[in-house]
Amino acid sequence: MKKKRRRRRQRRIFWGCAIGAVTLLAAAYCGIAVYFSSHFFFRTKVNGWKIGGMDIEAAEEKLGKSVEEYLLTVYDREGEKHHIYGEDIGCKYVPDGSLDKLLEEQKPFLWLADIFRLKEHEVPMPMDYQDKLISEAVSSMDLFQEENIKDPVNAEIKQDENGYHVEPEKEGNRLIQENVLKKVKQAVLAGEASITLTDEDYAKAEITQDSPEIAGVMGQIEKYQNAVITYDIKDYEEVLDQDKILQFIQLGEDGSVTLKKDEITKYVQELASKYNTYADVRSFKTTAGDTIQIGGGDYGWILNKEAEEAQIISDLEGGQPVTREPVYSQRPFVSGKDDIGNTYIEIDYTKQHMWYYENGVLVTDTDVVTGNISRHNGSPDGVFKIVYKESPAVLKGEDYESNVTYFMPFAYNVGIHDASWRNGRFGGSIYKTSGSHGCINAPLEVAQTIYEKVEVGTPVVAYYREKVELTAENARISNAYSYVDKEGEP
Repeated sequence: MKKKRRRRRQRRIFWGCAIGAVTLLAAAYCGIAVYFSSHFFFRTKVNGWKIGGMDIEAAEEKLGKSVEEYLLTVYDREGEKHHIYGEDIGCKYVPDGSLDKLLEEQKPFLWLADIFRLKEHEVPMPMDYQDKLISEAVSSMDLFQEENIKDPVNAEIKQDENGYHVEPEKEGNRLIQENVLKKVKQAVLAGEASITLTDEDYAKAEITQDSPEIAGVMGQIEKYQNAVITYDIKDYEEVLDQDKILQFIQLGEDGSVTLKKDEITKYVQELASKYNTYADVRSFKTTAGDTIQIGGGDYGWILNKEAEEAQIISDLEGGQPVTREPVYSQRPFVSGKDDIGNTYIEIDYTKQHMWYYENGVLVTDTDVVTGNISRHNGSPDGVFKIVYKESPAVLKGEDYESNVTYFMPFAYNVGIHDASWRNGRFGGSIYKTSGSHGCINAPLEVAQTIYEKVEVGTPVVAYYREKVELTAENARISNAYSYVDKEGEP
């Protein structure tokens, strides 16, 4: 019995000790858990700072001291570093509850598993600053010193030997201070370690190569240059090409694109000088087989310079390639270098003979009587054209009036007509003393044949083989080749 009682007592002591030990350990574990409900686990770091074993107040105090070492790195567009120091801007740590949240997330009753495990956290470091100091710190950065600043350069249109081209804008490095200051303030308030400046923080060129001012001007220039004019002139090649058009374009200082009217006028004059054949001296192969030089008269091409200039401007404004004839105020009977062609009337005043050719075939010819040389009424020489035809007609002068059946004027009031009063006598030297007032007298049947076949505009080539001086009014008005102004210069 005594042995049994002793064993029961020993068991009670054992279990009492065991329970006491467990209770003591549990109390100690709970006590530590309670401690870590208000303190961070050992080996806890926040933003690289050790706060293990600290409560919120101590941890915030330690982080607050770290603000004294705060450094904001500003990267510019080229990746260069610039710094703003916390002490220069009056930085002060402003707790935002981040540490409280970390502590709340900590599981204190699991302290035994986490107590020696490294815990590293990154939390915002919101800070306050002195507005005046931060503004001064930003403005004193190298980035804002004038000697380090290059302003952006606007895009512009330039001209060289190849024409107009766009010189692109240049970026420069002038920063918009208010943008940078705003970003720096935001970074400091958030406790960020760095910021990177972007294109939006830099002053931009006001005019870029994509700006409407540039695109519109280049579009207008290209429009003008696209309007190549190919002239339809037989036997010639004449093109108003892009290089020539370029000479017409004028770019104003205000970016306006206009056409140089004086340059267009100059070009039109060059066209006229090159292609006008009015009164030109021509080589003409006579029926006799020789080649003479004959000018004067009113036959040939005449460019309408005013109308052509207006048409060029209209074509350029249209902006499309065109093929057209020049604008003429007078056209010859045929086109091409030989604008007389092979249908014409030939009058040899010296031989007193006239021929009419149609498509190179002789239709008729006859002796004639022309203007009275001795009375200074010599018929006008030159290259003319049939102006109109009239049948019958009454020819009137200061001292005469004659009825004719067929009249075909070609030089002012001088023309070809029948002359019944000649009684069939034509040719020879009659014209020297008993010639007409200037007209070409022909037999009725020949005048009729020519009248019925010839078209208005047909060339009339009339010439002397000897030197003569024509002084009559009809010679002056008709621009006769041998006209001499006795009262002025020849």
